[in-house]
Amino acid sequence: MKKLEAVVEYIVLGSRWLLVVFYLGLALALAMYGFTFLIKLKKLFLEMGTMEETDGILRILSLIDASLVASLVVMVIISGYENFVSKLDGGKQVELNWLGKIDVSSLKVKVASTIVAISSIHLLQVFLNSDTYTGEKMMWLTIMHMAFVVSALMLAFIDRVMPSHD
Repeated sequence: MKKLEAVVEYIVLGSRWLLVVFYLGLALALAMYGFTFLIKLKKLFLEMGTMEETDGILRILSLIDASLVASLVVMVIISGYENFVSKLDGGKQVELNWLGKIDVSSLKVKVASTIVAISSIHLLQVFLNSDTYTGEKMMWLTIMHMAFVVSALMLAFIDRVMPSHD
């Protein structure tokens, strides 16, 4: 029975390596998203002199939004790998001191905060382009944004009041 238990534990512990497929997939998706970012940037550069100021601001906000999404993906990849698969040593080229500080709980707070920032940018884009939205749609978008804000605040509160396991 002890041998069977050891085999099961080996399989269960080894199953964490299946997560690598997800992290590599996210890295590939990030590369594709980076390509679309470059296309948007080129288009903005080529059209900047001929567009209205509001359109330029909206496009720049879209680029900021993309960078926040990309940062979120990197955060999930690195901290997920570090927390669930294997410790990263990074060699001497990369300083990875911050990795040990991102546990699952703080990752949730960071993800929620990033979602709030992305939602804020989207809502700002809506307000800057308000003539194309109905009042009801703007109201619902604001309510959804506030739901993200409240969720992030609650996650941060829970993270703060939970006892630390350091």
